[in-house]
Amino acid sequence: MLSYLTAGESHGDVIVSIIEGLPAGLAVDINFINQELKLRQGGFGRGRRMKMEKDRVQILTGLRRGKTIGSPVTLMIKNLVRNINQISPLTNVRPGHADLAGAMKLGLTDARDVAERASARETTGRVVAGALAKILLHQFNIKIFGYVTQIGGIDCCSVVIPETTGIYKSGFKKIDSAIERIRNHSSFYSLTPGIEPLWAEKIKEAKNKGDTLGGVFEIIAFNVPVGLGHYAQWHQRLDGRLAQALMAIPSVKGVESGLGFWSGKFFGSEVHDSVKFSKGCALMNAGGGFARRTNKAGGLEGGMTNGENIVLRAAVKPIPTLQNPLPSINLKTKRMALAGVERSDTCVVPAALVVGEAVVAFEIARSFLDKFGGDSMDELDRNFTAYQRELKEKYFKNL
Repeated sequence: MLSYLTAGESHGDVIVSIIEGLPAGLAVDINFINQELKLRQGGFGRGRRMKMEKDRVQILTGLRRGKTIGSPVTLMIKNLVRNINQISPLTNVRPGHADLAGAMKLGLTDARDVAERASARETTGRVVAGALAKILLHQFNIKIFGYVTQIGGIDCCSVVIPETTGIYKSGFKKIDSAIERIRNHSSFYSLTPGIEPLWAEKIKEAKNKGDTLGGVFEIIAFNVPVGLGHYAQWHQRLDGRLAQALMAIPSVKGVESGLGFWSGKFFGSEVHDSVKFSKGCALMNAGGGFARRTNKAGGLEGGMTNGENIVLRAAVKPIPTLQNPLPSINLKTKRMALAGVERSDTCVVPAALVVGEAVVAFEIARSFLDKFGGDSMDELDRNFTAYQRELKEKYFKNL
């Protein structure tokens, strides 16, 4: 089974990611991985740390002549700021961070050991793991693409647009290079440049106050085949895996798929997607197939992919490290004190989006390999092709 493990601390020597379960023969583009790391460091509202770090990946194991060999792949990112043994204790805990609960869990009066690992710096390990997953999925024409839709309560006209009833449908069927350029050239990783000056002013206002801002991002997975995930056991449901992966990103406090929380506001007849047959439908490249008139389910039904694009949204809270700190407590003296002040960002929503893409890609790749298997890329391709052929013969033959 495809899995990964990260190691390393915020101010330690390195961040490491070990990926196990990749089939042999996958060509790995190191430039693409570095591009993903660069995106994670970008975005309006980032702090001084991102100006100090220049993240570049080194691949230590699992490759020969640029291709996977079926053994674990180890990727390493060196920290340029690595003063873990000299950095000051963290005794004034920060509300909203892991400081207090983590210190009590370990019986500490200095939360620095907790903060070093709970830091979002660890997400560099998730980004490189997700980059490998994206490379794998790309071989099968599966694309993961996201964009920011809200900053500080100012919402843009999302690509998943509201209908007259207020119910959302996907109006975004495919991704092309022009859309990618708009997103990648945006300092917010958005598709609506007109709203960005409002977001920038809001972030500047928060920074001047010593405060922080959150927001919302949206991710779409394109061309995902039907049947990934499973209905038989709770832990095999892909919607649950995706929700857990997104919720585990630091500062993400809410996740929804498709209609999400809108689902509870309408009749079932308004919420569910009617099914049609279309000879022009590209289901599994079969030349025709079943399709939904809308995509309110967000591509997931019964814990499985249904052939439509997967649509996910995540709410990111303002990060808890404030330059104008909240009242808190000193772990050693037990007296009231202002929360500790660390180097931090004002807004991390664009960066969180990059991490979101990575973890979504990894979970879809995991389910893809669970479904089609294969120790090598050639075997995986044969299994996937056979599945496509079987669907075509069973459902769409002579049509």
